[in-house]
Amino acid sequence: MSVHPQPAPDASAARPAWTLPRLREASARGEKLAMLTCYDATFARVLDEAGVDILLVGDSLGNVIQGEASTLPVTLEQMAYHTRAVAQGKRSAFLVTDLPFGTYEASPEQAFASAATLMRAGAQMVKLEGGGYTADTVRFLTERGIPVCAHLGLTPQRVHAIGGYRVQGRDDAAAKVLLDDATALAQAGAAFLVLELVPSAVARRISTELPQLMTIGIGAGAGTTGQVLVLHDLLGLTGGTGGKRPRFVRDFTRAPGSAADAPGLSIAQSVAAYVAAVKDGSFPDEAVHGY
Repeated sequence: MSVHPQPAPDASAARPAWTLPRLREASARGEKLAMLTCYDATFARVLDEAGVDILLVGDSLGNVIQGEASTLPVTLEQMAYHTRAVAQGKRSAFLVTDLPFGTYEASPEQAFASAATLMRAGAQMVKLEGGGYTADTVRFLTERGIPVCAHLGLTPQRVHAIGGYRVQGRDDAAAKVLLDDATALAQAGAAFLVLELVPSAVARRISTELPQLMTIGIGAGAGTTGQVLVLHDLLGLTGGTGGKRPRFVRDFTRAPGSAADAPGLSIAQSVAAYVAAVKDGSFPDEAVHGY
């Protein structure tokens, strides 16, 4: 008699909509937050029902949706389009959208105009990349009612400047820069901080010393407030253009320890497994996924 996987439960049906204050409360009581990228209404519904707390309309859509080699070609209009689609499909999850390259760097005023476009499309928070030099922009936005997620470590929009997709903050001097930047961003009012490709010890220190920041790790170990992955990586569709699966990614379509010929999990089950692993602390595994 064969055993068929059961559908993932609709976790969103039993929870109220996430708001920034509720996310802060969850973080304060030690609950890990699960974030995933999302680009359309159908996946927004699936991810929400599987229990994802935060949906990120990432400019990674340039890679996984458009087939680009980087995130740089993505436009504000494209981000607004995908934000609107995701907003239509979600029910409970909190919605964050990336400000794409060239839409916030010139001035705080430019950043506000771009952020307003995304907020009108349905975003509840905007994300921007960059160190302490973006603190004035973060302050300008938050003082005007736009919640901000900052992003340190590997910043894909600056891939040419940093020389590729490399771990950041490996030595003491570089780690201090990350901590100083994180401090400046926290003082400017950032609510979230994505830490990408950062040594686990550095990410843990930032998370401990700046408790007012909800830190979201991707290749930054288990010591952050929560975790984020690109949806396509979680589903074993790494890179979108044939790239190698990064060390910090786990293919959640396969149950741990399952036989090679065992049936894979459905998309909904895979996402639910990711949420469960983030919540119980089993993902990421420092020995496997950390730096």
